[in-house]
Amino acid sequence: MPQPLDLDAYLARIGYDGPRTATYETLAGVLAAHIARIPFESFDVLLGRPIRLDPEGLQAKMIDARRGGYCFEHASLMHAALQALGFFPIRHASRVLVFEPRHESGRQHMFLTVAVKGVTYVVDPGFGPFACPAPIPLDGTPVPAGAPTHRMAREGRDWILYIPRDGGEIPGWASDLDEENPVDFEMMNHYIATHPGSFFAHNILASAVVPEGRVNIMNQGLNVIRGGSAEGSELADRKALRLVVAQHFGFDLPELETMRVDGVAGWH
Repeated sequence: MPQPLDLDAYLARIGYDGPRTATYETLAGVLAAHIARIPFESFDVLLGRPIRLDPEGLQAKMIDARRGGYCFEHASLMHAALQALGFFPIRHASRVLVFEPRHESGRQHMFLTVAVKGVTYVVDPGFGPFACPAPIPLDGTPVPAGAPTHRMAREGRDWILYIPRDGGEIPGWASDLDEENPVDFEMMNHYIATHPGSFFAHNILASAVVPEGRVNIMNQGLNVIRGGSAEGSELADRKALRLVVAQHFGFDLPELETMRVDGVAGWH
């Protein structure tokens, strides 16, 4: 039997010391803390390392080693944590629309829904720089209330997550909201981590929340967002990548200096 998640260690990792009852306040607090403390990163794909989705593997990497992860890891970790807190999260898959049109995008993203007092919320901690730090209600109410950035909309058979882009909004992903099982994500995870046609086999994508905003890495490009304005630059080499990760992502990964980058888009 797999080992259960160490809830105390997880909550300490994300710096959450609020209530542990299955309420909206807890859900919102845990989600915001998770996104603020655990970065998005897919380095293990290019390092050729297996990516585990079981609680023991997630705890070893994302809690004990203080690493980040990509969507399957984030959503699986949060699923285990929310269950331990008394919620009943449901797993879902979606087609990401940010980088590809819908007909070219496979069902390769994982997120959750959680019902609290009759209201169903989308909880999506693993959507990288597009992740919403607040639960998103399925009724279409934009969040956050003061400065809306995300909303859900029903379009035909699908639910669409809309995200901000250049002062407007674009579709982020599409999902039929069917419930998926852990084995479904094991299969998706295997494809994403090992198939030569996977987006992550040819791209470096990492994003971390920092006190002044957010730091995003896309291949050799570095984008630092402070106070709503973005400053772009280019990473000189893999040593520079390691230094940025150590400075802003909360962990040092020496292997980044020798990571495979042949075939990575835009890297030279």
